[in-house]
Amino acid sequence: MQAARFNTRDLVMVPLFTAIMIALGFLYIPLPFTPVPITGQSLGAMLAGSILGAKRGALSMVVFLALVAVGAPVLAGGRGGFGILVGPSGGYILGFLLGAFLVGLLTQALRNRRGGFWWILISNGIGGIVGIHAPGIVWLSVVTHRSLFDALMVGSVPFLPGDMLKILAAAVIAQGVFAAYPMERLFAHGKPSPSESS
Repeated sequence: MQAARFNTRDLVMVPLFTAIMIALGFLYIPLPFTPVPITGQSLGAMLAGSILGAKRGALSMVVFLALVAVGAPVLAGGRGGFGILVGPSGGYILGFLLGAFLVGLLTQALRNRRGGFWWILISNGIGGIVGIHAPGIVWLSVVTHRSLFDALMVGSVPFLPGDMLKILAAAVIAQGVFAAYPMERLFAHGKPSPSESS
């Protein structure tokens, strides 16, 4: 696989998806039974991976996490600071990076298969749920001294219905972007090969 090269377009697209992440932070619903809030930012991570690919999507999350770490109020609810990253919801926030990378990796690997939309949907489901929830559950268990099962029940299960809607939304939006702007032009530098453009 050819190493990713970055150009002027990337200097626009990567910060753009960081900005989308910040904007989606305005969707913030705290819940009384868990330290993990409902937020739109998991959708942003899935969109970044789907549309930018694994490396560029992950890079947009690195920029976002750097802003969080230095105290910028970019998280849902206007939160920020390194303390948030080591708090109960820190695993989910760091999971944005893993989620974007996995979604992008799977989307790039499966994009040429028949039924492209469904593969994008599956990629978002696997990357979005496993990539974000898994580190979130483990870290929530460590910080709150809960069992992994208890952390799963308070930090994952209640969010699954909403996350299913986010997965669908990410797939629909990504498919719309790809219809207008083919994936080869998003993921590759230079002209696509004949097999890619067929």
